[in-house]
Amino acid sequence: MTSPVGKTAEAGWNIGVSRTLPYPAATVWDFLVGGEGVAIWLGPGVELPREAGAAYETADGTAGEIRSFVEGDRVRLTWRPRDWDHDSTVQVRLSGSGAKTTLRFHQEWLSGAAERERQRAYWQDVIERVAAALAGR
Repeated sequence: MTSPVGKTAEAGWNIGVSRTLPYPAATVWDFLVGGEGVAIWLGPGVELPREAGAAYETADGTAGEIRSFVEGDRVRLTWRPRDWDHDSTVQVRLSGSGAKTTLRFHQEWLSGAAERERQRAYWQDVIERVAAALAGR
């Protein structure tokens, strides 16, 4: 018996979205962890904590805790919008070298297939907004 697409025994329902951007990793990273970038992917009104165990809450009520922060590479955190009854885990990760960087968002522990599809659309929109903001700099 096989699992449905997007469901694993290790992480439940999950989704990954990525895009290669025409910028060095340091440029993308600095944007993502700065105020404008954080407002796009995590939510407005919060500064991204840099230490594991630190809590955060955005102006729109999304709350969670930093699980790991590796400068220039990745952030892993719990993510729970105000209207959700469960936590999920989000990882933002960069890879690449030179003038191109792949930005990846991966979210685990979603409630089911419908939530997975909503989050796919959400992260696709986030990547488009990040790309547009970087292009406008």
